[in-house]
Amino acid sequence: MPAYSAPFLLALLGAIIGSFLATLAVRWPRDRSVLTGRSACDGCGRTLAPRDLVPIASALLSRGRCRTCGESIDPIHWQVELACAGVGLGAGLVAADPLHALAGAIFGWLLVTLAALDWRDFWLPDRLTGLLALAGLTAGVIGLTPGLDERLIGGVAGFAVLWAIARGYRLIRGRDGMGGGDSKLFGAIGLWLGWRILPSVLLLAGLVGLGVILFRRLTGRAVARDDALPLGTLLAVAAYPAWLVMIGFAP
Repeated sequence: MPAYSAPFLLALLGAIIGSFLATLAVRWPRDRSVLTGRSACDGCGRTLAPRDLVPIASALLSRGRCRTCGESIDPIHWQVELACAGVGLGAGLVAADPLHALAGAIFGWLLVTLAALDWRDFWLPDRLTGLLALAGLTAGVIGLTPGLDERLIGGVAGFAVLWAIARGYRLIRGRDGMGGGDSKLFGAIGLWLGWRILPSVLLLAGLVGLGVILFRRLTGRAVARDDALPLGTLLAVAAYPAWLVMIGFAP
């Protein structure tokens, strides 16, 4: 099999899976089933045809609008599709073998979904975070990098650190400053990356958050001291590049 086939196939698979995951991110917080009901335009209610559902390509050809009423289609669909394609491409390019590449792609696809849910609805569903954690444990059990012992320490340390910070903030300020899902997500990330790289993930997440605030200020949006940022999204955005670097430099 040619060397370029794994990145190409994982990118294609990522775009297809991303189409489903985008629908999940839109429907799940509103208690709408992902498995039943045809996709339809939110503006005119027209059932979308197969040519309207081709990942990434349909959004490009229609310029992000319904062919019938011209209503703008939620950009989360092509954004998640493109992100998942990029995740698959990155995993295929960096990993030395197909199993590591597939595992890394799964890690990234789950992170993209959690990031989208937290960004839009400040929600990190336990079932999805639990799936991420279980997948990380499974990867360790079958011998993927890093080792299972590092993953277990990372899972405990990731959860404990953010739980302690949230608890301390609550005791000092008398109110919550962080959702419980953030510590669970960081623990699940630790089960994928191991404990050694977690400080770098936390630092990168903070830098991404500062970048978001700076962008808002530069674009004229008001930024208040108590504005909330979805920490889960920031952690997810930071964790996948950390995995790419870790695998890329693995012996």
